[in-house]
Amino acid sequence: MDQSKQLIEWAVLEHGQWKLYVAKTAKGLCYIGSPGNSFEEFKTYFAKRYPNTLLVESAEALAPYIQELLDYFNGINPTFSLPIDVKGTPFQEEIWQALQTIPYGKTVSYSEIAALINRPTAVRAVGSAIGANPLLILVPCHRVIGKNGAISGYRGGMELKRFLLDLELQQT
Repeated sequence: MDQSKQLIEWAVLEHGQWKLYVAKTAKGLCYIGSPGNSFEEFKTYFAKRYPNTLLVESAEALAPYIQELLDYFNGINPTFSLPIDVKGTPFQEEIWQALQTIPYGKTVSYSEIAALINRPTAVRAVGSAIGANPLLILVPCHRVIGKNGAISGYRGGMELKRFLLDLELQQT
């Protein structure tokens, strides 16, 4: 392998009608794709955000992560223990850290996240950062809803967001 390239291993997680690309760096899980995304979209994501990357398919390397995700989807285990490697702007990373404090089975509004990071007027920027979250489910952006309680946009699609919220509500 070319030593100047970063190795990113990937595999496909299949659950019911969903097929999600998942990927990891040497440090941890770095990406969970949206249902219906093509391999081309997956490659484009990494070309933009991880230039000089070597993508290698490895079901074996991703097996522990896929198992944790399947356990979550099946209501067996609501927590994740394996390492993650999430990269974004400092603002995005601050938002993604805040998302990780939302308890399982609970929801918050975009304005509550903005208040949590002491930027109460940055609701739109918060929404943009949430939309850029590369780790659906593990960084639980599905737990963010509109101030009026409406289930709003989700990179993984509204069907997946409703499934995740319903799953968590049933388990709590």
